[in-house]
Amino acid sequence: MSQEIAVIGSPEFTTGFRLAGVRKCENIPDDEKDDALDDAVERVLDDDDVGIIVMHDEDMDHLSRGPRKAIETSVEPTLVTLGGGAGSGDLRGQIKRAIGIDLMEED
Repeated sequence: MSQEIAVIGSPEFTTGFRLAGVRKCENIPDDEKDDALDDAVERVLDDDDVGIIVMHDEDMDHLSRGPRKAIETSVEPTLVTLGGGAGSGDLRGQIKRAIGIDLMEED
């Protein structure tokens, strides 16, 4: 079972995760996002030790079609997006996909 968390994003985004002990971080400067983000996502998806990928919601817009589809449909590792304001990033759906059940399911 994969147990590592990987964070992909700007150095400002990944710094807090590094301070919290996350060791796998892909720093992508804002001026290189269109070129380097796809490669970073592919590297992390290929890493068998990674179980959760954390990205900023806005960075998803910079991904090409192939890597975007791969990361959005991946069960393991599971993608968690942060930021973007209220209502963005379907956290309920992300949790359901990660653990296989809907914790908010009503009887």
